[in-house]
Amino acid sequence: MEILLIIRFCCNCTYALLYKPIDRVTRSTLVLHDLLKHTPVDHPDYPLLQDALRISQNFLSSINEDIDPRRTAVTTPKGETRQLVKDGFLVEVSESSRKLRHVFLFTDVLLCAKLKKTSAGKHQQYDCKWYIPLADLVFPSPEESEASPQVHPFPDHELEDMKMKISALKSEIQKEKANKGQSRAIERLKKKMFENEFLLLLNSPTIPFRIHNRNGKSYLFLLSSDYERSEWREAIQKLQKKDLQAFVLSSVELQVLTGSCFKLRTVHNIPVTSNKDDDESPGLYGFLHVIVHSAKGFKQSANLYCTLEVDSFGYFVSKAKTRVFRDTTEPKWDEEFEIELEGSQSLRILCYEKCYDKTKVNKDNNEIVDKIMGKGQIQLDPQTVETKNWHTDVIEMNGIKVEFSMKFTSRDMSLKRTPSKKQTGVFGVKISVVTKRERSKVPYIVRQCVEEVEKRGIEEVGIYRISGVATDIQALKTVFDANNKDILLMLSDMDINAIAGTLKLYFRELPEPLLTDRLYPAFMEGIALSDPAAKENCMMHLLRTLPDPNLITFLFLLEHLKRVAEKEPINKMSLHNLATVFGPTLLRPSEVESKAHLTSAADIWSHDVMAQVQVLLYYLQHPPISFAELKRNTLYFSTDV
Repeated sequence: MEILLIIRFCCNCTYALLYKPIDRVTRSTLVLHDLLKHTPVDHPDYPLLQDALRISQNFLSSINEDIDPRRTAVTTPKGETRQLVKDGFLVEVSESSRKLRHVFLFTDVLLCAKLKKTSAGKHQQYDCKWYIPLADLVFPSPEESEASPQVHPFPDHELEDMKMKISALKSEIQKEKANKGQSRAIERLKKKMFENEFLLLLNSPTIPFRIHNRNGKSYLFLLSSDYERSEWREAIQKLQKKDLQAFVLSSVELQVLTGSCFKLRTVHNIPVTSNKDDDESPGLYGFLHVIVHSAKGFKQSANLYCTLEVDSFGYFVSKAKTRVFRDTTEPKWDEEFEIELEGSQSLRILCYEKCYDKTKVNKDNNEIVDKIMGKGQIQLDPQTVETKNWHTDVIEMNGIKVEFSMKFTSRDMSLKRTPSKKQTGVFGVKISVVTKRERSKVPYIVRQCVEEVEKRGIEEVGIYRISGVATDIQALKTVFDANNKDILLMLSDMDINAIAGTLKLYFRELPEPLLTDRLYPAFMEGIALSDPAAKENCMMHLLRTLPDPNLITFLFLLEHLKRVAEKEPINKMSLHNLATVFGPTLLRPSEVESKAHLTSAADIWSHDVMAQVQVLLYYLQHPPISFAELKRNTLYFSTDV
């Protein structure tokens, strides 16, 4: 009896001294999280609550890290401990097709597996596709790598269609939940959404990551991010510094190792939004303004630049790139970028050394390989980012410190068209006023930007999609507004992405869209028509109804974008890509008119945005449209819409 009392007393002490304090911190963290949600940002207690939450979360993370190693190890039949270091979903090119694999990096082996299909109620298991002992794993240099197997790239317009379907399904799910719809209908929509997200995840990666077994076979993965490729490479190379021995796993050993993967895995779900819990953050929708200021900590002079990546639809994409700062240890870029966010939660900054040696070409994608000097990631916390002021920070990466600033503009704020108070410039001034003042059919700014892009930017990869430096765009805006005589000289020296960005900004800042507020509902109805003949009549009739300056400028831009798309094999910009970039810019209604059309922040790819893209795509895919022919046919049609 006394022994039982002692045991009970010890158990109570253990509960009181070990479990209870941690449980209290866990509950306090949840309470702090809820308090922050309901506390105004300008309240004096807000920063104190933020600090308290951060301290609590850091404490719990440190406990989890201490516990984690004991949960990520497997004992081999020989009694040795094999630790899981990293795992994740990667797209492998196998038999000339893309396959989604779960890759596991242990302390001495890399294992590639796929989840077996099991009937309901049965325990899920992995099937090993191949493995390489780290002692036998090598990364072929660009000149050593063989040409990759032929994999047909997924057309860009189909990837964009998938994004639109995903957003439309997300919108339908939200409506069903708001209307307390049937759970069966919601599950059906979620299933469709998962299928589209899975296809997007499988077909969007393009960055090659090749590994080779020195005893024979090579394997090729395709990743969406250079950051991710660098992470895997560094993790493997770090383990290879240890004294590793080559080995061959017996069938029993391989079975034990593969069997352990299900319990040890740290990444449980494919990274798609349909796998997220309802209470998880949907991410940010709008525009992130980032200034990359400078970097320090380089040991020797080099040609240096930075790129910016953000997550979108479950994977990361490169959004901006600074200029190359030559032969320096302390580059000072001071370049500002405007990055569109689509449910983004993280910003990545990568610092590269530019390689000009043309012999170092990656045979998988025929691109010169630049060396990553450092990389870092920042969480885009809505409570921190969503302020009107710039937030300056320093990110440390491999001994390098990069200074940057950022601020966020929500989608509804960035959609506003604000007429200019000064009518002497061109930005924010009606197109009819500008063409009348200039005595031109197409505004001078449009003609000059188009001419410069066609002269030296038509083969630029991602032209009109890659962000130009915001400070350069603002400088061009200022000289065009002032009608400065140095415009042509400035254009010839300016980065081509800044010129492309200036043209987009001009159309975005028009007080009324190029295709007019009045005709916007008619364009939305016309593009939705199912009968091809009726659609053709309606869409041509709407063009005839536009004011002459708007119509002539639109047709001028249309022919330019078609010429850009002709270079798609080089610049990677299809008609669909260009329609996605320019559609909302040319059609989005002005502030007064758009109140009925504005979508929620989390629904950026709304039905309206999809329709705006489709309207421009219709005209881009149409045979050449002549202004004279359109006006000749005006006699046979009513001008009422």
